[in-house]
Amino acid sequence: MQILGQFVDIPNREIYAVSINILNGKIAKLTKIEADSSLPYLMPGFIDAHVHVESSMLVPSEFARLAVVHGTVATVSDPHEIANVCGMEGVEYMINNGNQVPFKFYFGAPSCVPATPFETAGGEINAADIENLMSRPEIHYLAEMMNWPGTVNRDKLVMEKIKISKKYGKPIDGHAPGLKGVLAEKYVSAGPSTDHECFTADEALGKLKLGMKIAIREGSAAKNFEALIDMIDEYPEMIMFCSDDKHPDNLAVSHINELAARAVAKGKDVFHVLQAACLNPIAHYSLNVGQLRKGDPADFILVKDLKDFKVISTYIDGEKVAENGKTLIKPIKNEIINNFNTSIKKPEDFQLKANGTKVRVIEALDGQLITPEIKGEILIKDGFAESNPAEDILKITVVNRYEDAPPAIAFIKNFGLKTGAIASSVGHDSHNIIAVGIDDESICKAVNLIIAAKGGVSAVSGEQEEILPLPVGGIMSASDGYEVAAAYTCIDRLAKEMGATLNSPFMTLSFMALLVIPDLKLSDKGLFNGQRFEFEEVFLESPMTDSG
Repeated sequence: MQILGQFVDIPNREIYAVSINILNGKIAKLTKIEADSSLPYLMPGFIDAHVHVESSMLVPSEFARLAVVHGTVATVSDPHEIANVCGMEGVEYMINNGNQVPFKFYFGAPSCVPATPFETAGGEINAADIENLMSRPEIHYLAEMMNWPGTVNRDKLVMEKIKISKKYGKPIDGHAPGLKGVLAEKYVSAGPSTDHECFTADEALGKLKLGMKIAIREGSAAKNFEALIDMIDEYPEMIMFCSDDKHPDNLAVSHINELAARAVAKGKDVFHVLQAACLNPIAHYSLNVGQLRKGDPADFILVKDLKDFKVISTYIDGEKVAENGKTLIKPIKNEIINNFNTSIKKPEDFQLKANGTKVRVIEALDGQLITPEIKGEILIKDGFAESNPAEDILKITVVNRYEDAPPAIAFIKNFGLKTGAIASSVGHDSHNIIAVGIDDESICKAVNLIIAAKGGVSAVSGEQEEILPLPVGGIMSASDGYEVAAAYTCIDRLAKEMGATLNSPFMTLSFMALLVIPDLKLSDKGLFNGQRFEFEEVFLESPMTDSG
């Protein structure tokens, strides 16, 4: 096979016309030819430097079908989400499913499963499992070390997992939101070498100076691009791009190509941008992804220009996998694994006896995973605490999906619902059922739709009830990715018609049980302070007297 193009030579900061010959999936020859501005630009493919494929709600094979259309040829993938549901069986599922399509998934060994002892998970990855995984050539790194207190304090189990990773010479991904100064120094000195959780330039700069690579994240909920992109001017060799968590409707539209285009539009040097988007992850994680050199795997893309990066075609190991906005990867038959063992609920299960009107409130912030603790007032009816829609303070619940247990209940601000409820069994990290709503009846209906389907996202508004089933682990669908994206778009639209003001209400909802991100979150065991790593009382007042 021979392909002509204007070669974007990123390391040498040159662009020149070439002819490349491909033999047995590798670059056999690359020859300069006479300049021809009519040729498309030829460049290495994009790499997502940190992503949980599960958050696309698609199994890996379907994720790949959508991603290649945008020029993505590889991902650095943490199978942490399915591991929290199904343990090692889940990790094996992701590897095996991904191996069935022409796409380069580079999985890590999940380091924190369960993520904390303060929630109920469905699986466990212990030190022996880490040893098993890290000894395998298809596992390229120790996935994000979310237990930063354990890392800083040199917890025995944490350090054992880090020691195993070092023994195999594989990098350790970090996860240290907000860490600065001495705490950041202690964290980095233990071994983590990347971070995707920075939400200010000051925080990221501090970590860069400690030697960490910074993955600039722009997902469906967490968006840190604007805050961090200027660092690429001075530290192009230390920056990567990632999505972390990207819902199917967003993945159907764009991927890392969008971040490259936005960076160039902000006046960033195109070679710096492409170094971050295409090459830095290869060097850091020792990925077998081609860089358009003789002998490399023939992984590359043809794009119309170096501004919008509109992809003409994508090649992986010499095989054309996408062309002119259409995927060429054929669907495969997918198996179903799951872990879902809770019973149908009743509205009274979601009642909370009132101990006053003043409560701690989780403040959801659009585009951020951090959730400050604020104070608010709820309504009381017949002695039970209820949502206060006028103040946008709504009831939130987390329901244990692995066994029957009383739901945990608290309050949250900024979802904006005026009617009904939304719910999801995508609830990081343990993926219990999480719901927000106006009243107990609607919350119960939304939760029961998910229980009946053994996983999904749902919305209930009066008589209207919608669900997108996610039968694989309760967090993914094995159906056609574009159909899932369309269905998700519909249920997202319904949530917004119900009043939801967040850009991505279901993605934001999924993070409200993510205990390792401060400040205030809700697990199936109760309201949790992510700064102090301890549970909190919902009510701020002492119990009401009989006179009320």
